[in-house]
Amino acid sequence: PKPGDMIEIKRPGFQHWALYVGDGYVIHVTPVDENSPAMSACSVSLLTRKAKVKKELLKKAVGNNAWAVNNKHDQYHNPFPAEEIIRRAEHQIDMVVLYHLFYKNCEHFATELRYGEGISEQVSATGEPLG
Repeated sequence: PKPGDMIEIKRPGFQHWALYVGDGYVIHVTPVDENSPAMSACSVSLLTRKAKVKKELLKKAVGNNAWAVNNKHDQYHNPFPAEEIIRRAEHQIDMVVLYHLFYKNCEHFATELRYGEGISEQVSATGEPLG
């Protein structure tokens, strides 16, 4: 991957999204509760309202799951320059952010950083409107 790329991590039953920032690291949202099972904020219960922005090694964020670079909205949205994407992402490390499956999930987080607009196609699969 190249700095600024969106990383799609294929978890059982859903996808988790992260942003590659270089040197083997990604920035992504994770559950606030450190004692929760090793799973992404994308799968957290609707009752969970907070997530933490973390910088982790890609291989730690991915675990045993398959992953791929997926800048799927580049044909419809102009991404920010890589330096701007990384600056925006690094500014949020260790922040606790609002999380909601339909309006503020991990895909919204990654697309907001890359394009300036939170977009989630995972939400459409549930029958809810896109965020």
